Amino acid sequence: MAITLTEAAADHVKKFIDNRGSGMGIRLGVRTSGCSGMAYVLEFADEQDDGDQVFENHGVKVLVDAKSLLYLDGTELDYTKEGLNEGFKFNNPNVKDACGCGESFNV
Repeated sequence: MAITLTEAAADHVKKFIDNRGSGMGIRLGVRTSGCSGMAYVLEFADEQDDGDQVFENHGVKVLVDAKSLLYLDGTELDYTKEGLNEGFKFNNPNVKDACGCGESFNV
């Protein structure tokens, strides 16, 4: 089981943590939401919770709870710029379908 970050994503997270002034990494998870069933949750992680799996790429730690890891295993987190839009992109091999707006998915 693994979660990876591209170098672009890791650089962007490092800048956010530096600007914030604290944090051990980011927490990646899923929640029930949207028209397809699941949505990604991405937030700062200040401490490790019991049951968290920790993955480190390019000097950035990604913490994932056991329940979310079932849906996220193999996911690559990237940071992309396309025209005027920029943001994190989730390359999740488990996704079977996603909604038209791109906000939710199902496995």
